[in-house]
Amino acid sequence: MAAALIDGAALARRLNDELKVKVEALAVSGVVPRLGVILVGDDPASHTYVRSKSRAARSVGIDSVEHRLDSSISEAELLALVDQLNHDPDTDGILIQLPLPRQIDVTKVLRAVHPAKDVDGFHPTNVGERVTGAGGIIPCTPMGAMFLIETVRSNIEGLDAVVIGMSNIVGKPMADLLLSAGCTVTVAHIKTVGLPAICKRADIVVVAVGKPRLVRAEWIKPGAIVIDVGINRIVTSDGEKRLVGDVAFEEAAVVAGAITPVPGGVGPMTIACLLLNTFQAALGRRGAELRAG
Repeated sequence: MAAALIDGAALARRLNDELKVKVEALAVSGVVPRLGVILVGDDPASHTYVRSKSRAARSVGIDSVEHRLDSSISEAELLALVDQLNHDPDTDGILIQLPLPRQIDVTKVLRAVHPAKDVDGFHPTNVGERVTGAGGIIPCTPMGAMFLIETVRSNIEGLDAVVIGMSNIVGKPMADLLLSAGCTVTVAHIKTVGLPAICKRADIVVVAVGKPRLVRAEWIKPGAIVIDVGINRIVTSDGEKRLVGDVAFEEAAVVAGAITPVPGGVGPMTIACLLLNTFQAALGRRGAELRAG
C-alpha cells in the first residue's frame, strides 16, 4: 500500500477533545448545548447511527435528547414535534434521522426545521447562504471530508477535483465547498459517460454513490487524494459480512497518494462535525444572552 491512510477516527477524536473543552467553558456560563434527535421507525441502521451520535454528544458534554416515534406516525404529528422543538428555548439543534416512512414528505419535514437549528445544513436557507458565500450551516459529511482533505494538503487552490455523486446531502454541497476552496470541480454520477477517464485526471476524488467498489485503481491518478464516503454492507463469497466503500480500497491504495478507509474514514468525521454544528448553533442562538451575562 503506497497511499497514506487518512485516519478519520483519530482526527474526530482530536476535534471532539477540543470541542469538549469549549463546551465545558460554555457550561460555566450556564449554557449546555442540546441536540434534539428525531428517530422514526425501527430501521436497524438508523438506530445504530442515532446511538453513535447520542453517545458522542454526551462524551463532549452536549445534551442529546432522543424522540423515538413509531413508523405509523402521521406527517402532521411529526411536523408538530418539529415545531415544538423549534420553539423550545433549550434545544439548539434538531437532527431528523433519515430515511423516513413513505407516508412522510421528507422535503416538507426538513424545511420545517428552523434554519438556526438545522445542524444537518439541509434547509434551503442554509443552502442558499452557503452557495452565495453568506454563511449558512455546512452539511456534516462534506464538512468532515474537507477536514480530511486538509490534513493531507492545506492549500488546494488550482487542483482538479471530481465529485462522483450529486445528492443534496453530500455531492452538491461537497462540490460547492471544493469550489469555494479554489478547486476546479467536476460533478459526475453513476451514469456519467467516460467516468473512469474523468476520474483519472483528478487530484482530489470524492465518491458518494452507494455502489460497492465502483472506483478501481485504473481510475485513480497517481498521488491523488481519495475520499470514500460510501458505506456498503456486502456478503463476501465465503459468507463473511463486511462494510466496504465506493472505492476498491486495496487496489486504489497502491496508486493514490492518500486515501480514507471504510470504516474509520469519513463516518467518524460526520459525527464530529454534527457536534461542532450543534455547538456553533448554541453560540449563534444564545450569543446575545451570553454577552449580556
